[in-house]
Amino acid sequence: MRERNERVVLSLLRRNSDMAKADIARRTGLSAQTVARLIGSLEADGLILRGTPSRGRIGQPSVPLSLNPSGVVFLGMKVGRRSVEMVAIDFLGQIIDREKQIYDYPDFDKVLQFAKTSSKSLRARLPANLKPRIAGLGIAMPFYLWSWPEHIGVDAERMANWEYRDLQAEIAEALGMPVFLQNDGTAACSAEMVFGENPLPANTLCFFIAFFIGGGLVLRNTLYTGSTGNAASFGPLNIPDRNGVSRPMIELASLATLEEALVKNGVDAQKMWVDPENWDFPENIVAEWTAQCAHAIAQAIQSTQAIVDLELVLIDGWMPRALCAELTAQTKAHLATLDMTGMDRPDIATGTRGPDARVLGAASLPLSHRFLVQ
Repeated sequence: MRERNERVVLSLLRRNSDMAKADIARRTGLSAQTVARLIGSLEADGLILRGTPSRGRIGQPSVPLSLNPSGVVFLGMKVGRRSVEMVAIDFLGQIIDREKQIYDYPDFDKVLQFAKTSSKSLRARLPANLKPRIAGLGIAMPFYLWSWPEHIGVDAERMANWEYRDLQAEIAEALGMPVFLQNDGTAACSAEMVFGENPLPANTLCFFIAFFIGGGLVLRNTLYTGSTGNAASFGPLNIPDRNGVSRPMIELASLATLEEALVKNGVDAQKMWVDPENWDFPENIVAEWTAQCAHAIAQAIQSTQAIVDLELVLIDGWMPRALCAELTAQTKAHLATLDMTGMDRPDIATGTRGPDARVLGAASLPLSHRFLVQ
């Protein structure tokens, strides 16, 4: 019970910094004595900080409390089809340091070696007071990574290890720390839940566009992952394209499609995976892809809304912020043209975590496991 109460207090302070003990007691329903004991314990553990007392009122000065950024460090690793990346974040979700490697396809052993060397390098560069405060590693990666090898441009046998070996278990054994795993689209949604600029409505769908499109689903304020952890993956979902032909979303709303179009037009698409913000690709190619992608996402929202009854849909991805905003606007405009009889139209907005959503979501896994409540 004490650990749960600690989680309640830490979860509240994550969303409401600079709260006094009395405010915490009122918001949580815990007694003033219980809150005082919890605050003392959390402060002793280095997880919260006391601010400057607020004077000028009758009675004892009010002392604002907030999370200590240096209280805990978490590692997050994103495994993608074109790159792998690891970050170290503080207790507030700010990225302290990162390492990244770009490749043509994800080789299991090379990704495993990256995890070993990068975690060691990141730890070595941490300030001395943070080195012992690493609380675990989270991994965000596409499930069924061995599927669709032709879309990645690699022979199927080179992806076979992903089907038969357990990356989570092998990394946990190598690093000797708690390791957690989540689908990368779901992880992007986790980042919005834990580190997002605004609390999510109770029923929210998050799209994340990377090499393939993925997603995460929040139902009744809880992340819904399904029986295999692959809920809201969206890539295999068949929807009509702009010509009315039914096709999987991975062919209509993924960066793999944009990469293919760029290569066909003689453009070096490799730099797409180096920097998600500074793209200088031909405008006509990007515009065509954006229109097709928006059409596909709107169709998927219409189908999903008939089943789930969403309040909000967030669209984010590995792309420039301006392009993501344009994609969101076009999706909203196209959804307005679709027949939604018998359904409420959900709000459509751009995600707030951007290209780092997946790796931040990965790092949020050990944080959520130990320090947060749903």
